[in-house]
Amino acid sequence: MTLVRALASYREYHRDHRNVLTHAVGIPMIVLAIEVLLSRPALPVAGMALTPAIIASALAAVWYLRLDLKMGLLMTLVLALFLGVGSQIAAISTTAWLGGGIGLFVLGWALQFLGHHYEGRKPAFVDDLRSFLVGPLFMVVEALFALGLMQDLKRQVEAD
Repeated sequence: MTLVRALASYREYHRDHRNVLTHAVGIPMIVLAIEVLLSRPALPVAGMALTPAIIASALAAVWYLRLDLKMGLLMTLVLALFLGVGSQIAAISTTAWLGGGIGLFVLGWALQFLGHHYEGRKPAFVDDLRSFLVGPLFMVVEALFALGLMQDLKRQVEAD
């Protein structure tokens, strides 16, 4: 799979502007929720705290880097930021960890399904589980497009 093909395939499920808007809010909420919920337990390994969130983020970063080096580096940075915020929320209290994580997760998914109601089409993950990884990438790329950046990539995605 190439970057252009991944984005073009995901875009097929996200044409309605209301769907894209709900995803622009919901997907970051879901990513943050996953980072929060996977930030416990923290196991001491080689002088640092290793969490399931670190492992999941590292695996996702490898996938993004293999898909495209530049976008992979950007997504690695985005994941690191979400990992940092998620671990801070998880460190507050058990109530903040579970309540915040579950609340973000449920609200994020509610927005996804609302968006697909507007779209009139099932979510992309029903047909391709990789869309769980492509979704956050799609939102980052859409933000770059909205800023007028990466217009060549935009043309390629739209032409595919």
